[in-house]
Order: sequence, then C-alpha cells, then structure tokens
Amino acid sequence: MAFVIVAISKLRLHAFLALILAALLAGVMAASLPADPKAPGKGKLLRAVELCTEEFGTTAGKLSIVVGMATLIGMCMMQSGAADKVVRRFLAVTGEKRAGLALLTATYFLSIPIFFDTMFMLMVPIAMALALRTGGSFVLYVLAICGAGVTTHSMTVPHPGPLMVAENLRLDAGVSLFAGILVGMVPVGLGWFVMKRIAAANPVPLRETPNAPLSGLRALVDRPESELPSFWASIAPVVVPILLISAASFFEITRHALVSGKAWAQFAGSGGVEAAWFAGGYQVFEFIGNKNIALMIGGLLSIVLLMRQKRLGMEAVSELMGPPLETAGVIILITAAGGAFGLMLRNAGVGDAIRHVVAGRSVDLLLLSWVVALVLRIAQGSATVAMQTTSAMIYPLMAATTLSYHPMYLFLAIGFGAYGCSWMNDSGFWVVSRLSGFTERETLRTWTVLLTILSVIGLVVTKLLSVVLPFSG
Repeated sequence: MAFVIVAISKLRLHAFLALILAALLAGVMAASLPADPKAPGKGKLLRAVELCTEEFGTTAGKLSIVVGMATLIGMCMMQSGAADKVVRRFLAVTGEKRAGLALLTATYFLSIPIFFDTMFMLMVPIAMALALRTGGSFVLYVLAICGAGVTTHSMTVPHPGPLMVAENLRLDAGVSLFAGILVGMVPVGLGWFVMKRIAAANPVPLRETPNAPLSGLRALVDRPESELPSFWASIAPVVVPILLISAASFFEITRHALVSGKAWAQFAGSGGVEAAWFAGGYQVFEFIGNKNIALMIGGLLSIVLLMRQKRLGMEAVSELMGPPLETAGVIILITAAGGAFGLMLRNAGVGDAIRHVVAGRSVDLLLLSWVVALVLRIAQGSATVAMQTTSAMIYPLMAATTLSYHPMYLFLAIGFGAYGCSWMNDSGFWVVSRLSGFTERETLRTWTVLLTILSVIGLVVTKLLSVVLPFSG
C-alpha cells in the first residue's frame, strides 16, 4: 500500500503501472500463496504472476461492459443535446433565481452513468453561461456541479469504484445502486447550504478559459429548443437501465423473502398462475436486469437518440465512439489492476492483520471503513483506488463479524470516505481548477473544503441510518 502511495504521489507513475507493480510486489512478499491445483509444485514467483493476471482478467470481465456502455451513454447524451435538455427542464422548474439548485439536481441525475470528468466538462460551460445571464454566483454553480457529480461518482453503480466495492463486499447490484442514489441525496441536499456559505466566502470572478470562451457561452444558453430532443427521450438512456436493474433486484429480493431452496422449486413448479407469472417474470428480469444487459440497452437507446437527433449514420456515430471508449479502456485497466492488487493484499493477509490489530477492541467497522478510505484517498488521490483497496481490506473483517446492520452501510461508508479531502494529487482537483478558471488556492478553499464536509456528513448519515434502519437479518 505504501508503494502505491509513493509511486503515484511522489514518483508520478501512472496509476495502472503503480497498481500492477504493487500487486506483483505484494504477491512476492506474501508468506504463502494459494497453490495451483493443477500444478501444486509451481514456484511462488510464477504463482504470484498468475494470480495477478487471473484476478486482473476477472475484474476486467466484471466491469468492462458496464464502464464502456456508461461512457457511450455520456457521449451520446452530450452530443445529442439530451444533457442540455435535462438541465433546461430542471431550470424551468426551479427558475433562474435558483439556477444553482437546478444544476445540482440535474448533475446528480445525469452523472449516474457519466463519469465526473466528462460531466464537469459538460456542465461548466452551462454554469458560466448561466452566471453571465443571471448574474448569479459562478462559484455556487461550480460547487453544485462538483458536489452532485462527485457523490454519484463515488456512490453509484455503474461507476468503477462503487461497482468494485459492491463486488468485493458481495452486494447485490440493485441494492448498491439504490442505496448509493438515495443516501447520497442527503449529504448533497444538506451540502447545498454549505455550498452557499463557501461561495459567499470565496467570490471568485468568472474568467475566460480555453474550453469555454465567454463569446460563445451565451449561444449555448440561447440554443433553440427545436435543436434538442424531448425530455422523455433525453432521460431514457439513464432511467431505463435503473428501472431494469431495480426490477431484477425486486424479483430477487421477493424470491428470497417468500421462497428459498426446495420451497422455491416447489413454488415454481406448482402449476399455479401466480407461480408461473412470477417464475417467468423472474427469468426475464434476471436477464434484462443484469447490469451488463441493462447498460447495453441504455447505450443502444442513447445511440438511437443521437442518430435521430443529429441525423447521423452508423459510420459517423462509430467515429464519435472512439474517444469515450479510449477513456473507458484506461479506466478498465486501472480498475482491473486495482482488483489484482486487492487480491494480493488479501493473499498477503492484510485483512487478517487488521483483524488481529482490532481483536479484543471495540472498533466500529463503519468508522474504520470510512477512515481507511479517506486516508488512502488523501495519500494517493484516486477515489476509485481508495475504494477498491479499502473494500478488499474490509471484507475479511466483515465476513468474520456478525454485523448489526446490512453490509450496504459499509459500502456507503467506503464511498463517502473515498471522496473527502481531494487535493493536488487528485486528477479531479486539476479538472475543476483548469476548466473553471480557479487558482490552486481558490480550488483548495472551495472544492477541497466542500468534498471534505460532504464526506463527514455522509459518514454521520450512514451511521444514523445503520442504527435507525439496520435492515439486518
């Protein structure tokens, strides 16, 4: 773990290279590794390489389709004008005087499938244009985008960090999705008042940036409605996958709640109308509600929307797919390397070491999860790496402990911990600084302060919910 921190923050190695080297190093240094059942006499060094590559492939297989389709959905929503349409609809509800609230709400919704960097690039020109038109606080608009976008990036599937935390903690995708979306709303909603205080204390002027010259911003705001798709078509690529995944989770939860094991077989084969309907529905939604299939459906909807809105052929759309898929490839490489590192940490006995340290002590596993994620975030910058590593370390403790609450609360604690205290070793820090025209000092006083406060609020909310609504048993 120290190697990853030094490699990324000091040596400036790419996260993929740092993680894969750390995985190999952890394997080599481990006291023992699981033997290959087909070749039990294989050397330890070779076995370390094999375990790394196997877990790398396993992790990549779990998230490649989801991440790839999410990047396509984001690209298509931007190019088709769907994202702009969603923002305008929320703005119509709140009014221009509450433009910041509209940006907050729209960003929270839109960033469920869209990665933070992409979302910020999309939304910051809109924030600039709104500041010009309404005379409102540009800092408040930027913070609204940041607070909502970072929360979904760290709390909701299909983003790679939450996706791998859910996998590592053996959580259902639908439960993780809904828990992240619903609980994430609380610190974001409370954070709105924090954003207003921070913006009032830091009146940064609107500055021209290379990506958004002031001369072209008003044209963005004044874009005719006729050039935009309908609202329902605009939200379909996001809403449909969420509904499908949720429906699959509903059937799965209902199945386990009503019948299990032999009883399920008897129920499904009883010949009754209700049993036949439920069994048929379960099989259908088990398929289309799988996160890979659901995101593929959302991706296809977004592609059709782009083709119809821009009157593009498949060849032109395929060219547009190139850059986002390249971005997805880098994300998959980093996340898969993180998965390999997590496995080698487990093989090296990190979880056992932590369990030994906390044995006999009254340690709050929720608080421990949050603290470990926060420390890793501060040390090496990446929220995704922090979430993967923390969940790999926490799972052995979780498995050996009888929790008084649902494991989803550990999922939430890790997510909230992993996005606090963003500073100069985080790529998101520089994206916000450069695209908004903030200086490093201004970014620290706004972005960093906001995310840290939201992280603490998230921990408090998670702890309270785990007591009031434990959902245990």
